[in-house]
Amino acid sequence: MKTRTWIVLLGGLFLLSLALCLWPREPKNQAEIYCDGVLLRTVSLEEDTVFTLETAYGTNEITVSHGRLGVTAADCPGGDCVHQGFRNEGAPIVCLPHRLVIRFTGGPALDGVSG
Repeated sequence: MKTRTWIVLLGGLFLLSLALCLWPREPKNQAEIYCDGVLLRTVSLEEDTVFTLETAYGTNEITVSHGRLGVTAADCPGGDCVHQGFRNEGAPIVCLPHRLVIRFTGGPALDGVSG
């Protein structure tokens, strides 16, 4: 009788863990843009926009479209940041020559420049 109880208990915990792993996640609704570890700007992914970000290392054109963000142009060699595509969650978008990192976060979006 004790073995059956443990099997049911462990099976229930396994199913609960599986359900939590497969639960659909909400996409992030904002992105934070950093240069040299300093927050330059927080951008809402809810509004379509295009802006140019100029730093001491170079220029990146950033586009927000349909809830996703991507670097659409950059004056860095290779343009790896442009080839990373549009995202709204997951791994950050990185431009190493410009020391730029774009991280996706949740919560209310802040428009403008922070710093």
